[in-house]
Amino acid sequence: MKTTHVDLVIEDERWAGAGLDALAERACGAALAHLGVAGAEVSLLACDDARIAALNEAYRGKPAPTNVLSWPSEERGAEVPGGDPLPPQDLELGDIAISYETCAGEAQAAGRTFADHLSHLLVHGTLHLLGYDHIDDKDAVLMEGLEVEILGKMGIADPYGEAGA
Repeated sequence: MKTTHVDLVIEDERWAGAGLDALAERACGAALAHLGVAGAEVSLLACDDARIAALNEAYRGKPAPTNVLSWPSEERGAEVPGGDPLPPQDLELGDIAISYETCAGEAQAAGRTFADHLSHLLVHGTLHLLGYDHIDDKDAVLMEGLEVEILGKMGIADPYGEAGA
């Protein structure tokens, strides 16, 4: 049984050659498996900077592109900083949007492969869907530690290390 299903919508054709479908299943699946969540569904929008900037402005009041956004289907955040979020009651976890230009630019600037950086952003977005955050320092330490563990199991170097993003 698969641990996750990613419902992929590609708005920007540059994503078509990036192997996003397989990378998303692997990265989102790795995050969910690491946390013991099976049978979950994630919706993924693969878009460009213009689209993600519009979403970022509409939902966060920030009129600029960003690498990844996420919208959990329910509030799962921890009650105390650094605590574990609530387990999902709904296995339709929510939506993630990711921007091609920002992702590619960040990968190049960090000296990482596009696939590795994309995998990191997908793990990051999936953790957000599960209630993890990085606004508070304690929450950031927990979330980043999970990202490093999950990516390590995938054979991907620590993105927060010396050459990290």
